[in-house]
Amino acid sequence: MQFVNDLCVVGGAGHVGLPFALVFAEAGLRAAIYDKNKSALDRISSGTVPFMEQGAEPLLRKALAEKRLALSDSPRIVGESRVVVITIGTPVDEFFNPVFKDIRNCLAELKPFLREGQVLVLRSTVYPGTTEWCARWLRENGLNIPLAYCPERVVQGKSIEEIKQLPQIIGGVTPEGEREALNLFKKISVETYLLNPIEAEFAKLFTNAYRYIHFATANQFYMIAASAGVDYPRLLEGMKFHYPRLEGLPGPGFSAGPCLLKDTMQLNAFAKNQFDLGAAAMNINEGLVMFLVERMSAQWDLKEKTIGILGMAFKPENDDTRAALSYKLKKVLEFNAKAVLTTDPFVRTDPALLPLDQVIRESDILILAIPHRVYKSVDFLGKPVVDAWGFLAKEAGL
Repeated sequence: MQFVNDLCVVGGAGHVGLPFALVFAEAGLRAAIYDKNKSALDRISSGTVPFMEQGAEPLLRKALAEKRLALSDSPRIVGESRVVVITIGTPVDEFFNPVFKDIRNCLAELKPFLREGQVLVLRSTVYPGTTEWCARWLRENGLNIPLAYCPERVVQGKSIEEIKQLPQIIGGVTPEGEREALNLFKKISVETYLLNPIEAEFAKLFTNAYRYIHFATANQFYMIAASAGVDYPRLLEGMKFHYPRLEGLPGPGFSAGPCLLKDTMQLNAFAKNQFDLGAAAMNINEGLVMFLVERMSAQWDLKEKTIGILGMAFKPENDDTRAALSYKLKKVLEFNAKAVLTTDPFVRTDPALLPLDQVIRESDILILAIPHRVYKSVDFLGKPVVDAWGFLAKEAGL
């Protein structure tokens, strides 16, 4: 059976899908992207990556020039592609329960374009058992299509590099699904490790939950030390000085973004709300915002102060604001302070952001929400700077 494209990435204009498509196009495959975001597709077709991703833009322009990348906002392109990679996962709702609507709707939309000879790969994080549910859905709808869960394992912003370097976990539903997934990832010469589908799903969730708990440990240490009047960055430096058993202990700071909290809460839902470590990590990481505001309130009369927030992305050197704790901080401060100003050197989606020099000039107190490298050499005009990260040379004593 003939196909126009070697693979098609569903939701392929996003952070997970576009780097994946570009890596395989670089490997010589003809890749396609199906996405409903026409604005993002227009930018991609012009050779511009619509978000920050190291090394992506040269690969994009090369793929377009060599006609190895097709773009469409119609699901018909899925029917022209042998391997269909779905980057739709299971988010959580306001009660931190998994939402299956997106994956169900995706499969229903693709159904008219799925046929024998294709292979289906799930790429995004999903609730345990979702892959087997998809396999049942395929069977019940008369579709004999091999299926595998192959989770992305990359750090956002370094996806191009890490897709080609990190071992790929493969959870085939059937031996055929496993074999087809192995053949796909052989195209980019990465190591692979075989698990069954639910093991692969847990592998992804456990990894993100472990990292979230790891960051919560650092944040709780910081809050305990700060409450005792101890300079935690200095303490941490001493703890780790030539001491290999603490090499992996991170510093404190906002732990946020579209994955870590969500995936921790998916595990908590699966464990019937008995994942106590995960729940505690959420309380600590989310609670860091209130901890900082309370300490600021104890030192200054915030209702008389304009507060400037430096950094609104969810992590350094990034432009993604999804689930960024900087915005939670902004909401809390808007209730407590006279005024709140915000700035970020990378974010382009928030019209409320102001130039850095204006925020510094007009603020009474500054708070380093995200430690972008540019802030290291900034003149803060003698204004106090709250820096939980320990990023700046001069601390504000908080």
